Amino acid sequence: MPNPILPTGKEKEVFVKEMFNSISPSYDRINRIMTFRFDQVWRRQSLRSLNLPARSTILDLACGTGDFVKMARAQGHRCVGTDFSIGMLSHSQLFGDLVVSDALNLAFSDSSFDAVTCGFALRNFTDLIPVFIELARVLRPGGRVALLEVAQPSSLILKAGHAIYFNKLVPIIGGMLSDKNAYRYLPASVSYLPPPATIVELLVKAGFSNISHSRLTTGAAQLFTATKAG
Repeated sequence: MPNPILPTGKEKEVFVKEMFNSISPSYDRINRIMTFRFDQVWRRQSLRSLNLPARSTILDLACGTGDFVKMARAQGHRCVGTDFSIGMLSHSQLFGDLVVSDALNLAFSDSSFDAVTCGFALRNFTDLIPVFIELARVLRPGGRVALLEVAQPSSLILKAGHAIYFNKLVPIIGGMLSDKNAYRYLPASVSYLPPPATIVELLVKAGFSNISHSRLTTGAAQLFTATKAG
């Protein structure tokens, strides 16, 4: 029987869009509280992993309120943010180069970007392979991707503590400060994520090479980096 917290197909797409629109006013504040600001640390690590030359052109996919966009611009890059949630974009406090578009049909020409970042969104897409194919399309040959996601620690002790916090406390905190159903969905949505080896295989099928997978902060987050084949 389908889990009512975890919709699939078109229902998932509609649910995710409506959810992010509803939580957009408080999204940044709750993120900082729940991750103890490690979300910012992980994003900086992701940008560093790209090893980009100065003034590169970056696309931030599912940019939300624009954390990656702000960081990349502060480093002197041109960064375009795209998201299908108008609510999230409207609370970004950013100006220029924000585009409403769907990850399965990005509103950009072929070979437009030197790099793509994506933070904590893989589990919200309905299908990863067409998303990765779209990323390859908009990247220039040799372009880089950094895909940041949540994870579970491998240590049994840390995994148990993480499960209690992420699956029990996060929904309570989120329900107190924002939308209860949204913060029940967000921890549960980890179930959508394929194993790292499968994500690597999908990236290869989409035309990427030099793929790396690493765990961040005792495994609470994970980072995939890859290069578009020339």
